[in-house]
Amino acid sequence: MTPIQAQSLPPILDGKDVIAQGKTGSGKTAAFTLGLLEKLDVKRFRVQTLVLCPTRELADQVANEIRKLARTIHNIKVLTLCGGMPFGPQAGSLEHGAHIIVGTPGRIEDHLNRATLKLNDLTTLVLDEADRMLDMGFQDAIDAIIDHIPKQRQTLLFSATYPEQIESIAKRIMHKPVVVKTTETHDNTSIQQFLFQIDDNQDRLTALRLLLQQYRPESAVVFCNTKKETQEVADELSHCGFCTVALHGDLEQRERDQTLIRFANKSASILVATDVAARGLDIDALDAVINYHIAHDPEVHLHRIGRTGRAGSQGIACTLYYEKEQHKIAQLETYLEQNIEPQSLPPLTLLKKPIYKATMTTLQIDGGKKQKLRPGDILGALTGENGINGNEVGKIKVYSTWSYVAVRREAAKTALNKLREGKLKGRSFRVRQI
Repeated sequence: MTPIQAQSLPPILDGKDVIAQGKTGSGKTAAFTLGLLEKLDVKRFRVQTLVLCPTRELADQVANEIRKLARTIHNIKVLTLCGGMPFGPQAGSLEHGAHIIVGTPGRIEDHLNRATLKLNDLTTLVLDEADRMLDMGFQDAIDAIIDHIPKQRQTLLFSATYPEQIESIAKRIMHKPVVVKTTETHDNTSIQQFLFQIDDNQDRLTALRLLLQQYRPESAVVFCNTKKETQEVADELSHCGFCTVALHGDLEQRERDQTLIRFANKSASILVATDVAARGLDIDALDAVINYHIAHDPEVHLHRIGRTGRAGSQGIACTLYYEKEQHKIAQLETYLEQNIEPQSLPPLTLLKKPIYKATMTTLQIDGGKKQKLRPGDILGALTGENGINGNEVGKIKVYSTWSYVAVRREAAKTALNKLREGKLKGRSFRVRQI
């Protein structure tokens, strides 16, 4: 078990309210899922558990993990209710009932207001990434949801950080909660930390390019402090030839989906993001984290760098700073209880080397679940006669009206032709490389 599971599972199974602080990748979803499945009465076809998440991506991820862990329980129904999706089909699904609902606060509140969702039989409420839900302005929606659910219930609150807002909401909605706090989910040896002091007249972007060319990470997150800067840095890196995507609050839902898909399926090597946008992302095997600017506080720094060096793999964390920011470095070293020696930047000659490319590329198909497309149909079409090898196909994601498939970069042309000239479910679909 991970530290957060070992500490939180006993009180959860005991039926106590629990506040658990741990960062993404700490195994908290499994901890609360095992707890809620233990007390679920599958014969009572009523909503017994509600899991609130800040984003649709996180809700989908949590719902999938619950389904995985619940696969031995016969006839269990887990339903996802999120904004950005049609309301009607969700209401239709609710008419057939469910045991566990996973959703975003806004959409859950909508269903409660329209009486398409009833939570009178709820026994467990889970707030996942609670700090981020508050960051995104869901406080009122959460309060409205609480008014619709029984006072006699178990409440589980999971959060990466523990600001005052969390403390005040916990006081209002929880009963004598057990507090579980894990500061480390892996030992320090799995992350190498590097500091790079740059002169006031030095170009921060050049420093970033040098680090990317030196370490050539297959997947790296570059953290910026503002949305504007995030987009500018991503645009500049793309202009230089790096396979880069940006993630920030100004993106439309479809753009956000595309960004996350391209990064997760290794067709973009570099994700430039703000802290709020990058929270709750489940990114496996991240090779590097680069702090374009030092984080506003040490806890955020720890949360950022904790995304690399997971599950026994080695990761690197690089931080750029100006001399006038030396006091922030001192604060950080005190917080981490370690000294980090500043390093020299790699030589400028690296900028003359060819830019490394991502291993995969993404194809978008203008058809999805509504056209009855399944991942197997796409895989079959790609690997059929005169197609590409199965090991050249990466992640496949099917949405309601479009689908994405990752293929090896060198096989992209063949894959495109195969999908354009062939048929999926007896139909032709538009396909393009994104």
